[in-house]
Amino acid sequence: MEPLIALVVGFLGARLAGLAGVEALDGWHPALRVGLAAMFLLTGFAHFFPKLRATLVAMVPPALPRRELLVTVTGLLEFAGAALILVPATAAWAAAGFILLMLAMFPANVSAARRDLPGATRLVPRTALQVVFITAAALTLA
Repeated sequence: MEPLIALVVGFLGARLAGLAGVEALDGWHPALRVGLAAMFLLTGFAHFFPKLRATLVAMVPPALPRRELLVTVTGLLEFAGAALILVPATAAWAAAGFILLMLAMFPANVSAARRDLPGATRLVPRTALQVVFITAAALTLA
């Protein structure tokens, strides 16, 4: 739920700033990019805080090798994407990268839900959230 809150608050805050005269944020596309950046900064940080990191590592399907490395790499990709989506020249590439990353990481959510891990979101609500996040990223491609 926290990533959704970060997306919405980031979007609304940036949109209000745009309406208040911040030219770089004038429009819903730039505001949505800020919301996505806020969301992925939040989720990226989760990859490096010990307790949250342990939860993320546990979510990775057991069949995948080097689960800790996968969590580190995805966290770094989230940070990179959060920076790149704020730059108009690289925003479309970052959005496309986010879509691919979310699709690649979704099996970890399925695995966690199926194994009923502590802190795992049930599959139907998690799938709905994933659709919202992918749609938000896709809307920035237009």
